[in-house]
Amino acid sequence: MKKQFLITGAVIALLAACSPANETANTQSGDETAEAANTAPELGSFGIDTAAMNAEVKPGDDFFRYVNGTWLDTFEIPEDRTRYGSFSVLTDRSEKQVKGIIEDAAAKSAAPGSAEQKVGDLFASYMDADAIEAKGLTPLQGDFDKINAMKTHEDVAVLMMAPDMQAGGIFGGFVNIDSKQPDQYAFYMGHAGLGLPDRDYYLKDDQRFKDIRVAYVKHIANMLDLAGVEGASDKADAIMALETRLANDHWARKDRRNRDLTYNKMTMDELVSFAPGFPWRKAAEVAKLGDLSTLVVREKSAFPKLAKDFAETSVDDWKAYMTFKTLSNYSAQLPKAFDDENFAFYGTILRGQPKQRDRWKRGVRMVSGTLGEAIGQVYVKKYFPPESKAKMVELVENLRTALGEHIDNLEWMSPETKVEAHAKLAAFTPKIGYPDKWKDYSSMTIKRDDLIGNVRAGNMWAYNDNISKLGGPIDKGEWFMSPQTVNAYYSPPRNEIVFPAAILQAPFFDPNADMAVNYGGIGAVIGHEMGHGFDDQGRKSDGTGMLRNWWTDADVKAFEERSAKLGKQYDGFEPIEGHHVNGELTMGENIGDLGGINFALSAYKLSLKGKDAPVIDGFTGEQRLFLSWGQIWRGKMRDESLINQITTNPHSPSQYRANGIVRNVDAWYDAFDVKEGDAMYLPPEERVKIW
Repeated sequence: MKKQFLITGAVIALLAACSPANETANTQSGDETAEAANTAPELGSFGIDTAAMNAEVKPGDDFFRYVNGTWLDTFEIPEDRTRYGSFSVLTDRSEKQVKGIIEDAAAKSAAPGSAEQKVGDLFASYMDADAIEAKGLTPLQGDFDKINAMKTHEDVAVLMMAPDMQAGGIFGGFVNIDSKQPDQYAFYMGHAGLGLPDRDYYLKDDQRFKDIRVAYVKHIANMLDLAGVEGASDKADAIMALETRLANDHWARKDRRNRDLTYNKMTMDELVSFAPGFPWRKAAEVAKLGDLSTLVVREKSAFPKLAKDFAETSVDDWKAYMTFKTLSNYSAQLPKAFDDENFAFYGTILRGQPKQRDRWKRGVRMVSGTLGEAIGQVYVKKYFPPESKAKMVELVENLRTALGEHIDNLEWMSPETKVEAHAKLAAFTPKIGYPDKWKDYSSMTIKRDDLIGNVRAGNMWAYNDNISKLGGPIDKGEWFMSPQTVNAYYSPPRNEIVFPAAILQAPFFDPNADMAVNYGGIGAVIGHEMGHGFDDQGRKSDGTGMLRNWWTDADVKAFEERSAKLGKQYDGFEPIEGHHVNGELTMGENIGDLGGINFALSAYKLSLKGKDAPVIDGFTGEQRLFLSWGQIWRGKMRDESLINQITTNPHSPSQYRANGIVRNVDAWYDAFDVKEGDAMYLPPEERVKIW
């Protein structure tokens, strides 16, 4: 459950998709069987699921389908998913492993206040559906009483900003490293308040979005009606009109990722003068921010408009809005009728998911999200071998060396900018597997019979953990993903690349797979995260994490020309009629992908130490590396979810992460003999080369 006012750590995430592992027969016996089990790769004979390929497709016509065609033609997305691929396979595995950890904790006679007690009782409180039904809306009655008692706009702001409420709000805030003073923290504030994924869902003249708007109003009315709110239909119309006004004020997604535009440091006095109509000082007081003298405003031009909307919207409309937001935000912890209604809209209509996930799976997700590092401590002991971390350290350093050589060989970058680039590369901090210091949940109280109270306790712990950083030293050991999370990220103000334990599995990483396969998988992922340090936004920070321009004007121009060329390619991709990939929104991820595969290629060649790569099953080393790249992006997605991703997500759909990148890599043409006339062919002068 996210607190509207607290938007915790912004991380740059990878999205990927791939296939389940092959199940192959084993005719060996005795000790030989055990040895084979320990040395055989998880996928195929060398780490590639060749059974999923479609050899009838020319690699140069559709590389994604060449690598994944049989799987794409035969695999059906499970009814309880909006998409399925490699991340899903590993997430399923992690989910089952975490379920076992939770069950072990629940089975113990745990001491009150211990991690085991919290984990076991939190899960039990979620799984007790009968108790949830019996309590109904009673656990939220205090919240509704506060909302109904509001008389002034200051009353509204107080409840919006109250850390123990989930009543929605038009602004969200979080503490993070100050991008221009990376030795201290700052409080950031941005716009919020929409129930649909993005402003486009409210404003675009598109039939799909029009239908969603109609369904959303009906959903709001249904939720209010279930709660016994009088005049639910009229209130739903008023809420939709209010959110549409807010959407008009919101920035486009492509601008919200611009690190220059979203860094606007202001004093509290300046903010009060700049955006009148909202009680900023009272909000800071209620949010427990103390005497907040300065803050960083993200979407600056939106703030005066939103503050004006706030003041001009009636208190009665805010009551309706905040009642609905409270019901919506707690729907997963409320009786089945509310949970089902919420899923019918947000799951099925908005993302195309036919069936809700089993309750235990949702419970595992909630517990892992609330007590992530308590679970993570056990997870790494059981499922993350030390040798995996050692191998990752080696791979990271090989990729660092390769990227350094790429910087040296750039013809378009000046010597003075190269010096800064090398300094930044040398300062990269890799974090692999798990944190050195675990989070302390001792102040969080969890009760077996109080699900909503437990959710509040988890929210308040996260809130206090975040805002307590203000004025303190930088916590360089902090992680923003738990070890059991299947993902990776780069943090610009920390200049760090982070790889949780759960992603270090096949198809991304397999210690028993061919080395070319590992370089095309986790090697390219490492390169991708390193590439984020030098993408269109990451390049704006130096090696200390400071947001400053360390480039010459000529180098900026050369970089932007190349980036724009890549963006134009992605603008041309149209996975669903009328819905194009946004080359600006996805720019950073596309640059990361392009760098990732190129750095991985170079690192793989370095690993050969001048020797020729072996040919395995008829595939050369470079072919296997590219096959691995295509394999990690294997995935299928429902149309509704795909539209959501194109509209809101900085990652391109998986087929374009595979195909859109390799067509710009000369080595791919050589590896698969791609010629002019092949569908994916680009003339050499049109291939984008950045890093």
